[in-house]
Amino acid sequence: MFDFSTTLLSAAATRLILFATVFVAMAIAEAALPRRGRSFSRWSRWPSNLGISALNNILVEIVIPVTAISVALFVDDRRIGLLYFLAVPRAIALVSAVLALDLAIYLQHVMFHWLPALWRLHRMHHADLDFDVTTGLRFHPGEVVISMLIKMGVVLAIGASAGSVVTFEVLLNATSMFNHGNLALPSRIDKALRWILVTPDMHRVHHSIVRDETNSNFGFNLPWWDWMMRTYRAEPAAGHIAMTIGLDQFRAPEELGLLPMLTQPFRGETGNYPIASRDRNGVQP
Repeated sequence: MFDFSTTLLSAAATRLILFATVFVAMAIAEAALPRRGRSFSRWSRWPSNLGISALNNILVEIVIPVTAISVALFVDDRRIGLLYFLAVPRAIALVSAVLALDLAIYLQHVMFHWLPALWRLHRMHHADLDFDVTTGLRFHPGEVVISMLIKMGVVLAIGASAGSVVTFEVLLNATSMFNHGNLALPSRIDKALRWILVTPDMHRVHHSIVRDETNSNFGFNLPWWDWMMRTYRAEPAAGHIAMTIGLDQFRAPEELGLLPMLTQPFRGETGNYPIASRDRNGVQP
């Protein structure tokens, strides 16, 4: 039998160390090579963005004891799921599981933009009025719970190993901080990286106040899903420097506080950002 507590503790420690390393590296890189000027100081945004991240980690690691990794340990022990059924070699299974989980997160992201009820949860992420490494940590706890349940279902269905889930979670966490970075990459490097990785310039388009741009570039790790699903947009219409970050709601500075962030899903109109509501209004997404 596998040892849940030891393995989960090791996975949590690995994720924490890598999270801290990437966060510090990105914070230093942003300060040295910023892509845009800040609309608000770090002090006005970072405590709340980091606070919501800490709250989400407590929620997932303590309140929800059955995480995707523990489901993967169960899968490993019982050898169930598609990859085990097909007897896929271990190395190929690991890569396949990471790709499948990345596609699932892409589809989940589209779903949160498609359905008005889910958009209410997700829009807290988009309501940040600047775009930097902490934006990649800013998700509503309700969205985190739903995302974890979806990941657990995918892990169970495909038979993802614990190693592949840890690998994916580390990659997702690191790339979320990277592609939300306020980092000025040389255009040739950005262009080259976009073949294999979502870059800050690519993902920044997704945080535009313009609806059509908000509903594009859904990928976190790999850009391939946006190309395949025709949701890729190369640049914002106004350009990266002139574009407005955020939504047409929750633009007061007070909305950057932790409590207002947590209550945003329950306040105000849904608006026309959700793809489904726009379709009902006869507007093309």
